[in-house]
Amino acid sequence: MRGHSGRVLPIPDAVQAQADAAHHKVELSTTPGLFLVRTMLAGAYIGIGVLILATAGGPLEAAGSPFAPLVKGLVFGVALTIVVVAGAELATSAMMILTQGALLRRVHWGRAGVTLLAVMAGNLLGSIVFAGLVHASGVLAPGTAGGATIASMLEHKAAESSVQLFVRGILCNLLVCLAIWCAARLRSEGARIAMVFACVMVFITSGFEHVVANMTTFSLGLFGGLPGATVAEMARNIALVGLGNLVGGAVLVGAAYAYGVRAPVPVPDGVVSLPPVRRDDVPADLRDLGGRSTHRVVAVGLPARRQRDTAAPNGEAVPAAIR
Repeated sequence: MRGHSGRVLPIPDAVQAQADAAHHKVELSTTPGLFLVRTMLAGAYIGIGVLILATAGGPLEAAGSPFAPLVKGLVFGVALTIVVVAGAELATSAMMILTQGALLRRVHWGRAGVTLLAVMAGNLLGSIVFAGLVHASGVLAPGTAGGATIASMLEHKAAESSVQLFVRGILCNLLVCLAIWCAARLRSEGARIAMVFACVMVFITSGFEHVVANMTTFSLGLFGGLPGATVAEMARNIALVGLGNLVGGAVLVGAAYAYGVRAPVPVPDGVVSLPPVRRDDVPADLRDLGGRSTHRVVAVGLPARRQRDTAAPNGEAVPAAIR
């Protein structure tokens, strides 16, 4: 269905809304305290997904169940759902949103890049704090099924080549940003949540790489002294997966849907464009501007004696000439 009254927002309107969201993110970064809290919350919320993935999938893996990957994919969806519904600043979705805002000229590319790096830093800090709390709780301690799952995940991530990490990062954020993009277009809260769970289920079950989720996973490994969890390996993973996530979110979703959508033309304050008038209605001294149709533009809020209709060629509106 089309239009604002339908169940799906038209693509141009959704892109415009995302561009406005990009502007909000950049403006939020000028309030450091609030920005830090929102970004840290996102890191912690994704950490909740890692926690439930390990505690729910661990026993199934220990039992050798072939359904373990599917269950882990299904339960991880709660993390992104919390980010969307509660409200937090997540790096992977920001990659798409800031790109669309820059393409529609709502934000400058430089400020978009700086904002994204700041979101990443806040997500990392929130992930570390959350992982420290989980480690202190002992729910993923060595000897538990969940702890074994975290150790296995770290072992596999350390064994992945640089190309594998990069490509898996691309595929992961393609799905994550599709979830956020579809949620932005859908009008029903239930449909939004269902789409988030569906897309997340695919990327977790398939074994793709999410940079913020990996921040929590490696932090848990560092706190627990697990094999494969080193600062150097964590940095390698975040760099390669982060770049892959950037390509998947910014290019494959953000730029792809922003392509062909034009930025709105700003209208000066106090200026109103009136319907076209016939050429014969244009004063003789203005007819040499050419064009078969014109728009009348008047400055509102001024006395009528100080307003003067102006004509523009080819139907383009120009600011009114004020005597």
